[in-house]
Amino acid sequence: MKKQTSVKHEPLIRVSKRLDFSQPKAWAIRFVAGVLAILVCALIATYYTKSFGGFFVSMWKGSFEVNFAKGVTSRLWTLLEKFAILLCIALALAPAFKMKFWNIGAEGQTLISCLVCAVMMFYIRNKLPNVVLVLLMLAVSIAAGIIWALIPAIFKAKWNTNETLFTLMMNYIAKCLVTFFISYAVKTGSGVLGLLPFGHLPLLKLPGLSVPGQKYLLIVLIVAVLTIIMYVYLRYSKHGYELTVVGESVNTAKYVGINVKKVIIRTMIFSGALCGLAGWLLTSGVNYTVNANSVGGDGFTAILVAWLARFNPVGMIITAFLVVFLKQGASQMSSDFSLNNDYFGEVIVGIFFFFIIGCEFFINYKVTFRKKAVEMPIEPDDEEEADAKSDLALQEAKVEG
Repeated sequence: MKKQTSVKHEPLIRVSKRLDFSQPKAWAIRFVAGVLAILVCALIATYYTKSFGGFFVSMWKGSFEVNFAKGVTSRLWTLLEKFAILLCIALALAPAFKMKFWNIGAEGQTLISCLVCAVMMFYIRNKLPNVVLVLLMLAVSIAAGIIWALIPAIFKAKWNTNETLFTLMMNYIAKCLVTFFISYAVKTGSGVLGLLPFGHLPLLKLPGLSVPGQKYLLIVLIVAVLTIIMYVYLRYSKHGYELTVVGESVNTAKYVGINVKKVIIRTMIFSGALCGLAGWLLTSGVNYTVNANSVGGDGFTAILVAWLARFNPVGMIITAFLVVFLKQGASQMSSDFSLNNDYFGEVIVGIFFFFIIGCEFFINYKVTFRKKAVEMPIEPDDEEEADAKSDLALQEAKVEG
């Protein structure tokens, strides 16, 4: 009989996980992706400014311009302040994410802490010494952040609710509470609380310098110490080990005797406390007031900062710094070239994240395309051969009989 052939088809694109990708190669790819992202941002900026070099000048000027006669300028201090707050919120998210508890509520947990701080500043005023008021604000801010994080944690531990939707919903509740407080406290109906003159963090100055912006020095030092503590906690403590095991496999954690519910609640208490600390730093050390946009979206940006750094506090320093540097540089460019676009900085940061997230995909997965189709011989199965096989089977049966 004549043999038939068929064509064996494979999928057009096949995605498979990489198992043996070295870390040096991975970091090299991330570096190349970052360079490409900056070049693309420069090309887009050139379209609006007609100056390719102007992009790099403005980016540097917006963050690092230094007057050597006076020392470090306030632009660098502003960069350090924004970097410290973003890093603090990212550090707060790291334990929960490492446990695979997707806490999307850092924005609300930080904002509710800002609210209770402002309430203390508004009603207590100068009835207490400033040091006592600041410490009291710290205590209530941490308590508010813990409560706001503890509510979804309890529901997750007891009834396995969806923590992503729950924490996201809590963000909007926090915003509504802030709006309600301002409308209640401000009788004029303007909706603006204004600067509150009491409860400010003490000013810590560098020796020999009187440069505007040094009020952020204490904030930077607090977050620097917190980063070290978080690194030790996640890498060397028993609690850090337990939340890592829970994140890898809940069943494994239960098998080795880890109380999963306790770990979830404990970790979210820690996460909420750090968001409370960030809210205290924002209100008492930076804004001196509160509104619905006090956190400025850092609670959501910190998610990407923590994820890109693989929840490593050292990596978060790099990613948080790059994000703030790009935002501040893009803002300076808008000012230098009179760009009437308030969202130019967000576009620049979005392009940067697009390249970095894209490179993470290719680091973790391999994409292969379909090769040339191969013709494979197959046995014929027409009706004649089927009849022949049937007759042969009957003959063999008769012989055996």
